[in-house]
Amino acid sequence: MATPSDRTEILLARAAEVVRVEARTIAGLEARLDARFVRAVDMLLACEGQVVASGVGKAGLVAQKISATLASTGTPSSFLHPTEARHGDLGRLRGRDVLLVLSNSGESAEVIALLGPARKIGAPIVALTGAPESSIGRHADCVLDIGRVQEACPMNLAPTASTSAMLAMGDALAMVVSQERHFSREEYALYHPAGALGRKLMRVREVMRTGDQMPVVPLGTTIRDVVLVMNRTPGRPGAALVVDVAGKLIGIFTHGDLARLLEHAGRIDVGDVVDAHMGKKPKVIGPDQLVEEAQHLLREHRIDQIPVVDAERRPLGLVDVQDLLDVRI
Repeated sequence: MATPSDRTEILLARAAEVVRVEARTIAGLEARLDARFVRAVDMLLACEGQVVASGVGKAGLVAQKISATLASTGTPSSFLHPTEARHGDLGRLRGRDVLLVLSNSGESAEVIALLGPARKIGAPIVALTGAPESSIGRHADCVLDIGRVQEACPMNLAPTASTSAMLAMGDALAMVVSQERHFSREEYALYHPAGALGRKLMRVREVMRTGDQMPVVPLGTTIRDVVLVMNRTPGRPGAALVVDVAGKLIGIFTHGDLARLLEHAGRIDVGDVVDAHMGKKPKVIGPDQLVEEAQHLLREHRIDQIPVVDAERRPLGLVDVQDLLDVRI
């Protein structure tokens, strides 16, 4: 009778074999990269529309993922379900598009039925398959061949290693095309505004407070009026920017400054002008600098607000630490 330890060993050995089979399959794709792959890259680069990916079953799921990867890395793309295509969704495909079809066997009836109409529309076809000589392979303008794949399924039936191979080949295609387009980190961030990288590559102008949310007072304003301005400003940023007659930033007064005055002076004359009590050399940042740089300044100098100024030190906005928390920087 097998012990729990024996069973654990057996299960882990089976899992390891699946991983090995899929790893070998993916590694074997390197030898299959040839001039056809280069042609597929050139077809996608020349595409004036979008790459329309299609497939059915597990291959369809892989097609959706490849389409999403293309779209997020600079190549417009969408997914077209081959069955829905025959009921009106074929209108998503245009002659300026490239049709990318996935089928391991190359004989998926639903995908084959899509090829004729695609030809009439005028869209070139790239096939990702394990059977270049199949119906789909023969009707494609370019074939990406993953080869005959031994599935990791014990019965060699469930799509496992074949879908991993299609996904890897699709990723290779997407990444090479993206590099050829010179797709940048900034563009990636634009398409991923909710992602960690997107947030890190945000510019200060995207999060700064402007207009009536930016409290500005002239030199000579009383402490009482400065505090009133801060408290009446929408969002209550807890700071006011002090400017000279030319509108240039010369200081900042914060709730922290007010608290320190009360702590050290006990009672203060709120009729005093702010000039003698403001911070006279505030840290500043430009609107096109990264939000990550603003975060660094706030943290390094242990401050809660930082003015955003132009080249002549005229206030353009204000970044409050709360703004960075709101965008999870």
